Amino acid sequence: MAKHDARLDLLFTSLGDPTRRAILARLARGEASVTDLASAHDMALPSFMKHLRKLEEAGLISTTKEGRIRSCALSPEAFAPVEEWLSEQRAIWNDRLDRLDDYVGNLMRERMHGTRPED
Repeated sequence: MAKHDARLDLLFTSLGDPTRRAILARLARGEASVTDLASAHDMALPSFMKHLRKLEEAGLISTTKEGRIRSCALSPEAFAPVEEWLSEQRAIWNDRLDRLDDYVGNLMRERMHGTRPED
């Protein structure tokens, strides 16, 4: 997965900000203009535009301009590397927890039967 590290860093950095997550949540309901998106946030437009640029650089959103209106849309396929990484981590931790559960179960059985683990 080393080939995806830089991409994952960019994605997680983008997802790490509550304003950007709110923008993504709004775009999950459908395309929206920059004006509509910005109206939900108490910040100057240049500051808001930095958030949009960060999301666009990560590939999480796409923007189009029609006349004077710039619209944003979610790019769901961009979440695939994050989903893959999380899935891999889930599998690793499930395996570790299963092994821990087996270990604890064996210890409990040994204590109940009065046997000691072999050294």
